[in-house]
Amino acid sequence: CYLICSLVDLTHSLYEAEACFCDGMNFCNCSSRHLTAIPPNLPKQLQRLDISNNLIQEITDTDLQPYKELEVLLMNNNDIHSISQNAFQSLANLEELDISYNKLSSMLLTWFRHLQSLKRLNLLGNQYTSPGESSLFSALSSLKDLKIGNGNFEAFHRHDFDGVLSLDNLYLNISNLRQYANGTLKTIKPIRHVTITTNIPLLPDIMTDLSLSAIVLEIRNMSFTLHGDVESFTVLTDTTVKVLMYRECLLTDNSAARLIEIINMYKNVTDFDLLDCTLEGTGKSTLILKDENSSLTTVVIKNLYIPSFFLFSDLRSVYKVVRKIKSVTCVDSKVFLMPCDFSRSFMMLEYLDLSGNILTDMLLQGASCFYDGYGAWPSLKTLNVSRNRLLSLPKVAETLVHVPSLISIDLSQNSFGGSSSSSCTWPVNLKSLNISNCQIRQISDCIPVTLEHLDVSFNNLEVFGLSLPDLKELYISENRLTKLPPDAHLPRLNLFIIRENRLVDFFQSDLNFFPNLTGLDGRNNSYFCSCQFVDFVSKNHKLLVGWPQDYVCDSPTSVRDNQIDKANLPLLMCHKTLVVTLTCIILILGITFILALCYYFHIVWYVKMTCAWLKAKRRPLKVLDREICYDAYVSYSERDSEWVENMMLPLLENGDPPFKICFHKRDFVPGKTIIDNIIDAMESSYKTLFILSEHFVQSEWCKYELEFSHFRLFDENNDTAILVILEPIERSTVPKRFAKLRKLMNTKTYLKWPTEEEEQEVFWTNLKEAL
Repeated sequence: CYLICSLVDLTHSLYEAEACFCDGMNFCNCSSRHLTAIPPNLPKQLQRLDISNNLIQEITDTDLQPYKELEVLLMNNNDIHSISQNAFQSLANLEELDISYNKLSSMLLTWFRHLQSLKRLNLLGNQYTSPGESSLFSALSSLKDLKIGNGNFEAFHRHDFDGVLSLDNLYLNISNLRQYANGTLKTIKPIRHVTITTNIPLLPDIMTDLSLSAIVLEIRNMSFTLHGDVESFTVLTDTTVKVLMYRECLLTDNSAARLIEIINMYKNVTDFDLLDCTLEGTGKSTLILKDENSSLTTVVIKNLYIPSFFLFSDLRSVYKVVRKIKSVTCVDSKVFLMPCDFSRSFMMLEYLDLSGNILTDMLLQGASCFYDGYGAWPSLKTLNVSRNRLLSLPKVAETLVHVPSLISIDLSQNSFGGSSSSSCTWPVNLKSLNISNCQIRQISDCIPVTLEHLDVSFNNLEVFGLSLPDLKELYISENRLTKLPPDAHLPRLNLFIIRENRLVDFFQSDLNFFPNLTGLDGRNNSYFCSCQFVDFVSKNHKLLVGWPQDYVCDSPTSVRDNQIDKANLPLLMCHKTLVVTLTCIILILGITFILALCYYFHIVWYVKMTCAWLKAKRRPLKVLDREICYDAYVSYSERDSEWVENMMLPLLENGDPPFKICFHKRDFVPGKTIIDNIIDAMESSYKTLFILSEHFVQSEWCKYELEFSHFRLFDENNDTAILVILEPIERSTVPKRFAKLRKLMNTKTYLKWPTEEEEQEVFWTNLKEAL
């Protein structure tokens, strides 16, 4: 039983170790693996360990002891209810510790005694009701981010944060706080960003402690329904806080009105943010505003939910507050109305963002005082009305032309696809225009020529031919352009963003239209990687933004999906002229070489001989008894004709018995080809008499006759050849093509013409016997 239990424990440990994923960067991910303990066999040099979202209940003294190099330890979302006093003793290099959302009911000072390097500590979502031991964080001299609190948290004591000198981020989730000792947070100076969720009765004391230490103060997930619920924010009239932020909070007409009165008195707070909040009411509360010199310059409202937004119509109560505001962002909040007088109240407004609302062409005209003599936003430089319901680009231009200080306008994600192509008049100082993602199919003349920055990305453009002499940056990504626009007049263009179009290629001739271009972003296009294009781009890639990763060939298929700089094109494709030239040269040399071989090996002669032989093969066999007319056919060289005609023929034809000799000068049929005459003569003769000499072996016709004689030997089983050596012939001097003659001279007995007269009579006798 002991052995089996030991094996089970070992198997379980190995399984847990294998369940973790460890990379080569000293990081092990053991999250969401149903682990019940920290795996014991992890790498000793481990620097980051994630064991979150498991079933671990206890951390012992030895669980983490081997990992002395650990810098990040994430143990959140487990069932940890107990951590030994010395569990973190060996982790002197630890910089981040997250033990949030476990079941810890108390915290010990000894946990943190050896964590002098700790910078980020998350203790949220446990079951403790207070920090516990006094000066819990006193040993954490490097601490910069601290998150503490939960739904059960009840009390902060005077010395809980002793030793914490300054923080970058402090998150307090203390919504059910019952006891707060004044001065608890006062010792931490500064705190760059404080996030608080607490109950309203104790908020004034907390605000007082933070008023001279916090820079960004974020109030989260709280409800302010009554007039007095926001009174605690009066302490910020003299404060270090620069940004006051409400996130996921509830406001009503009463609390919002009082908050505006308080903000109007601020001398240091410059930014007010309202993020993901709810405003219940219709905006009809009465404000009592004094002529204070408010420090507020920036207002950010994002995703404000107003259940009765359609009843908001009168904003006169806040006109005084907005006079010195320089930046307003009100996005995703269903804004459909901005009264003309309200717009005129923004005397110093330079930035206005109304994106993600429901403004129409007519409502924008109303907001800009188009129908009331103009005068809206006299100092406005940047306007963002993207993601609204604008339909006509000419109407928008007409609406904004009387806002003279406008420099930048963002009209993206509206629907200008049906706008007319008529010319438009824009603010004279307009330098930047964004009409991206507006379903525009054709760029019209309704584009101001004063622009330095133009964004027409995410449309359906196929051509771009505007003349914009001052344009420096053009963004035309996600369209349908197949080439760099040659008809556009953009002499000062510096940056050209033409990503994800249908560009096939571009060359120096295309870039010459943009003489001042310093950056071209042509990533993710459909490039045809010709040799010329690949060579050009490789030599001029310093101009390309994102080179080489996102410059990929679309065709030809042999290099599709390859980076242009790694495209290995076929030699024939890249050097067609050279390849053709080399091919022609090689072909000419080859033909010359073949002709030389033919001449050297007499190939032409063999071809002719083969044709003649094939012709002879096709002739029908003769019937010897009926068609043989001659005793012999004489084959000789014309240079030996004197001996043949003057000596041999008279002796043979006039002798006893007389022989009938086929003599070509006399017996060849006129009109027939020489080949046919030779074949007919040899087939009509019993024998073929070969007069051999040096002249014979130089004669082509003699060679034909010799070959035909050899054919008869094999085709008719008739050896008709008689060899007469008229003069001595060295076998080595016989040409190689006379292979048959060499063979005959080696295998047949031949007659040799004697030079002595007494032997000539024997020669003639033997010749007659052979015939």
